[in-house]
Amino acid sequence: MQRVLRAAAAAARLAHAPGHRVPRWGPAAVARWLSGGREAMSYDVVIVGAGPAGLAAAIRLKQLCRAADTDLSVCVLEKGSEVGAHVLSGNVFEPRALDELIPKWRQYDAPIRVPVSSDKFWLLTKNRAWSLPSPFDNKGNYVISLSQLVRWMAIKAEELGVEVYPGFAASEILYDENQKVTGVATNDVGIAKDGSKRETYQPGVELRGRMTLLAEGCRGSLSEKIIRNHKLRESGQGQHQTYALGIKEVWEIEEGKHKPGSVVHTVGWPLDSNTYGGSFIYHLDNRQLAIGLVVALNYRNPFMSPYDEFQKFKQHPAIRKILEGGTVLQYGARTLNEGGFQSIPNPVFPGGAIMGCSAGFLNVPKIKGTHTAMKSGMLAAEATFKALTEGSSMELYWENLKKSWIWEELYRARNYRPAFKYGFVPGIALSAVERYIFKGKSPFTLKHGRPDHEATDMASLHSPIQYPKPDGQISFDVPTSLYRSSTNHEHDQPPHLRLRDPTVPERVNLPLYAGPESRYCPARVYEYVSDDKGDQKLHINAQNCLHCKACDIKDPKQNIEWTVPEGGGGPGYTVM
Repeated sequence: MQRVLRAAAAAARLAHAPGHRVPRWGPAAVARWLSGGREAMSYDVVIVGAGPAGLAAAIRLKQLCRAADTDLSVCVLEKGSEVGAHVLSGNVFEPRALDELIPKWRQYDAPIRVPVSSDKFWLLTKNRAWSLPSPFDNKGNYVISLSQLVRWMAIKAEELGVEVYPGFAASEILYDENQKVTGVATNDVGIAKDGSKRETYQPGVELRGRMTLLAEGCRGSLSEKIIRNHKLRESGQGQHQTYALGIKEVWEIEEGKHKPGSVVHTVGWPLDSNTYGGSFIYHLDNRQLAIGLVVALNYRNPFMSPYDEFQKFKQHPAIRKILEGGTVLQYGARTLNEGGFQSIPNPVFPGGAIMGCSAGFLNVPKIKGTHTAMKSGMLAAEATFKALTEGSSMELYWENLKKSWIWEELYRARNYRPAFKYGFVPGIALSAVERYIFKGKSPFTLKHGRPDHEATDMASLHSPIQYPKPDGQISFDVPTSLYRSSTNHEHDQPPHLRLRDPTVPERVNLPLYAGPESRYCPARVYEYVSDDKGDQKLHINAQNCLHCKACDIKDPKQNIEWTVPEGGGGPGYTVM
């Protein structure tokens, strides 16, 4: 009887979430659940990821339905415990796409309240901040929390009839006999580390869709499989993707230092001249300040720790004086796509499409990708609607994407990021030529350098970096920061961070690269500890994982595979 109640409760958790229409879970469904089979739910459109791209697609689909006096069933799966829990971004928001999607958003209490009031650009040396002409044009933009914005978007989607299911991680792509994607399945929960079924065991759910849209964010696990299996990168722009790791804190600072709408970007110190990156300092409302450091993951020195570089950055005299007397509210980290135009894959596959940062629409010199992600979701929705109601091809999405302002914007920005493969000074010089002389219309297109994992040098070519100890006021140790991320995972579950070859860490990474996974991870998930014989062995603290995906990208031998843990696990961002 207890098992029956657990099965019914598990069904209710998905089916009776507040504000959702209730799918049909009858006796047959419960019987399948109890027997270990997966319940299947059918929709016209299944969307994976409740970020800006996924929710924009869901909203646009329902808008088109209303305009045509028809209806398509749409559901959105989100692996975070709630919508926005895994969303992290700068974020200086360009409202262009939202103006198209919800023209009257200003009347609907959207969490977009702080217009950019000033825009500064600093070159940092160890003790000075030199003002440079700002390459950004943020007039008409807003300083926002993206996690708060997507929560608002989810409400708007639900008002239109979209079913949004947070806490469920899509772990498997479903195919028919012709290898057409027919939906996704969530992972089983209640599986112990040893593979046995715990008392809380619940089989996953199959969500079948006539069309499946993937909007998982940067380095989405299902999206990467689709891109690889269908060779979408090769049939798109052809070049590999390149990435950066963004590390961010939200502070509450003293009233006299708070300047709502103030935007500052920096380059230079503490990063070396061979490492691309920079920082941001954005003043929100309510005395809140977002501060972060972005480090390109093609950095060469295996001794570098992006987390410690960020702590070091905050001690710069120009930065420290802003933060002194303040309190950290939240910490987080996430990778971002930097490949731009050259790395855009063909986003269409049999049975669906890829949207947003899963495809890589970030505009690197603007440091903005929310507006392009939303627009890509809208374009995918429009193509999906026509495919389901008129029988047209989803290739319409790819065609319209290349005709859209996304394509134009990314084309004009295409040479900025690869210019820095020659170093900081040549990169700045080439970017200036691109901006002020060619104005994005140069007669050539630069190629990216080596993939990020191949860029890591052998440890013998570098000296270890001695980072200062955190002071507990401005800089902090990892456990303190991790606590502020509200990260939580069920401890007794199969590891979601998997080693393709368990011998590689001790056989290759440690002797040749000095164990870089212990430093590039901003949550200290990976650490080398001594066993009974005194030998160093890699220990994986999967429960610390921030879902940033840096390990999946930066591991020198691509030996780490990031997969989804149980739904609802991971960080719990509220203001990021």
